[in-house]
Amino acid sequence: MTIVLNIPGLGGSGPTHWQSHWETLYPECRRVEQCNWNIPDKTEWLNALDAAVRACNEPPTLVAHSMGCALVAHWASRHKFTPIAAAIMVAPADVDDRDTLPAEIISFGPMPLGMLPFPTLVVASSNDHYVQLNRAKLFAAAWGADFVNIGAAGHINADSHLDTWDFGWNLVQELQDAVENEKTALQA
Repeated sequence: MTIVLNIPGLGGSGPTHWQSHWETLYPECRRVEQCNWNIPDKTEWLNALDAAVRACNEPPTLVAHSMGCALVAHWASRHKFTPIAAAIMVAPADVDDRDTLPAEIISFGPMPLGMLPFPTLVVASSNDHYVQLNRAKLFAAAWGADFVNIGAAGHINADSHLDTWDFGWNLVQELQDAVENEKTALQA
């Protein structure tokens, strides 16, 4: 069973957020805890993510939401050789857009645009007020990620009323299966 590390963004993921539901439903889901969800310190958040990844006995799958996507991109740019099974970047907040984002996350810009060293999927919505669809596509292309547009789902958070977001969990399972199949094929 591959560990799934949930990486919330600003404010954490509250009790009605799909990440919180997943942590209740699926024993392999763990949250990367931060010391202050409302006033993020990039260095502290990077250290917490690094500690959570290193605490896993095998390469985990990362599931980041919003500003958590920028966190993963920054972390990956510094830890290219730390094993990660895969990552799903959901509704990656555009940390370069000073007009729409809260001031608390300005330190997470600029968004790292280097190729991510693990299989990645970017999931975006056509009406997310924190990232324009064309920017989410740009992030996916820069990161070497596949891209899924789920239509008009807002910021893909609790306000989107996704409940357990079964579609998202299926994407996690499909990505993990693809990674495992590729690993098996390489060993054959």
